Amino acid sequence: MIERVLKNRVNSLLGGQKAIVIMGARQVGKSTLLKDLFANRQDVLWMNGDDQDVRNLFDNLSSTRAKAIIGKNNILIIDEAQRITDIGLKIKLFTDQVEGVQVIATGSSSFELANRLNEPLTGRKREFKMFPITFSEMVNHTSLLDELRMIPHRMVYGYYPEVVTNLGDEKNILKELADSYLYRDILSLDNISKPEKLVKLLQALALQIGEQVSYNEVGQLIGIDPKTVEKYVDVLEKSYVIFRLGSFSRNLRNELKNSRKIYFWDLGIRNAVIGNFSNIENRADVGALWENYVISERMKKKLYSDAFTNFWFWRTQQQKEVDLIEEEDGKMHAYEFKWNPKKANVKVPDSFAKAYPDATFDVITNENVEEFIM
Repeated sequence: MIERVLKNRVNSLLGGQKAIVIMGARQVGKSTLLKDLFANRQDVLWMNGDDQDVRNLFDNLSSTRAKAIIGKNNILIIDEAQRITDIGLKIKLFTDQVEGVQVIATGSSSFELANRLNEPLTGRKREFKMFPITFSEMVNHTSLLDELRMIPHRMVYGYYPEVVTNLGDEKNILKELADSYLYRDILSLDNISKPEKLVKLLQALALQIGEQVSYNEVGQLIGIDPKTVEKYVDVLEKSYVIFRLGSFSRNLRNELKNSRKIYFWDLGIRNAVIGNFSNIENRADVGALWENYVISERMKKKLYSDAFTNFWFWRTQQQKEVDLIEEEDGKMHAYEFKWNPKKANVKVPDSFAKAYPDATFDVITNENVEEFIM
């Protein structure tokens, strides 16, 4: 079994007073992680919010019913907790009224789960985000050399656990993941009125990774207004399919403001959306894939380590650009990403260097990437 980064962190909180919440897309390994943690314990009650009878059981929940539900168990695990109405209040009731019981909830949509948890469980929970497998997790499972050799494969098929553990069947698995997760779960969120437009939007975003995204232009392309584009992008982001990078602007008048780039948390899903699984060597979008790969792995690393890091890209109206800006502990770091090491002789733009003289600058290629994402 591939050891996940969150295992030790979650394990260290067991037996405490706070609920544990793990959010992330379906099939990233949330339930597998918990089954691994509790494999040898007999005092764990598992429930799934996808089941109608479970949802019915949580209706009109009282402290008496909560105690009856938990019985002699000490751990209550609720998978897909976002499917249960007022789940935050229900977890609060277990936490406050049932002595010696700890609740662990997982959810595949921060869009719903976070909204229903945050206020009722203020100060009563520890929250984690879980993503597809990371480069670092695979290195620990195999070796650094093996995983470096697999990067071109990961840039096509991604890091979903089922994909990683079933070499040769990646296309079928990704098609099923894209169909069952993206188009079923996400389309049920927030009363989306035009599901076919969301599908087209996802395809348009997949073709624009590494580029600035204009909601106006995308809206015109697929036939919806910019506000609806922004709403759908928000749903996709809160469902852990994509993430946004805003533009960095602090000193220069000609720095772009209120612009954004959009990336996918998993490139296998991205490539499934556009139906392109061709090898890296034959692709015109290899530079964009590399940029997406490195940025997503870097962000997973930082999020898992609880680093307080801000992320942006930087660009001026004169098209001077830096792929990624990080700010952590008052220090600024700038990065460019080049798949081909022969193109790594890139200098920081003069305008950036003059405006931010204390910032460091590095170029990340496939020859030095492990230092950046491990």
